[in-house]
Amino acid sequence: MKFYILVLIAMLASTSTAGCKKTVANTNTPTNTAFRTVGYLMIDRPDIATATAQLDFASLTHLDLAFINPDSTGAFTDNAALVPIVSVAHSNHVKVLMSIAGGDIPPYFTSLLVDGRRPVFIQAIKAMVEKYGFDGVDVDIEGDNINTNYGKFVTELGAALNSSHKLMTAALATWNGGSVPDSALAAFDFVNIMSYDKTGPWDPSHPGQHAPYSMAVSDLAYWGGTRHFSKDRLTLGVPFYGYSFGNSTAVGSLNYGDIVASFPGAATQDQYNVHGGVTVYYNGIPTIRSKTQLALQQAGGIMIWELSQDATGNNSLLKNIHAVITGN
Repeated sequence: MKFYILVLIAMLASTSTAGCKKTVANTNTPTNTAFRTVGYLMIDRPDIATATAQLDFASLTHLDLAFINPDSTGAFTDNAALVPIVSVAHSNHVKVLMSIAGGDIPPYFTSLLVDGRRPVFIQAIKAMVEKYGFDGVDVDIEGDNINTNYGKFVTELGAALNSSHKLMTAALATWNGGSVPDSALAAFDFVNIMSYDKTGPWDPSHPGQHAPYSMAVSDLAYWGGTRHFSKDRLTLGVPFYGYSFGNSTAVGSLNYGDIVASFPGAATQDQYNVHGGVTVYYNGIPTIRSKTQLALQQAGGIMIWELSQDATGNNSLLKNIHAVITGN
């Protein structure tokens, strides 16, 4: 993947021709403070202090730190970098959750969910929450890792957190929503719908938009309609990144901020044609604003993956999300 990204960046440097994430918000009063804006932030990075300092906390209600995972024994390592992040978020009235598992889940993670190990693991999670003052836990177990132990883990973790008045949320995708039992859904305070990655590097023969508006509509219909999950507990996820597809099997991933910096006018589009047959697909400002309006009507919040991928100034997607929520 890194090779393909480097190839794409080289192309971008030489060419630039324009191409084609509990009271639901009332749609008439989008300033409803109950509407959530949940942002994920990757913390396993050398510039975490700088990334945190650059966050627009005034536009967020929840910050999910991704990912905080245990070792193979189920034990968590101390991380001093978490202390100032939680402190500054709380000083800005933003709730902070530790997000566990993730798309690149540790291979041993699901072994911690079996009957013989699950109770100890849950206690370790709860101890981590208390130690760093987290407001809850986000369970980001995805794909085939949502197995027969998932429901038991979620319901038991939820009970343990609820006893301490802590939140439990989830990141879930519609494509394998049938694997999530109703008992697990009932345990979550809210669910972050991962309404993106319809295509990508794993499917290079199918280029196109990976997070179209139609996907957001369909995903909300599934979780709110088919699964009967109350809309105030649904959070619509949007991407702050895009994928490039070329004439070969090369597929790259680019941050929205880098896309905007590379291509004049890209912020108002959803795709950009690059010399050499490469097209970059992403969500620009108009689509993000439309999805935010959709979330105001049919959900209780909007979720972002991932905050550090945003642009700055008027091109910032988070800034535009906040503007829609506040009626600007």
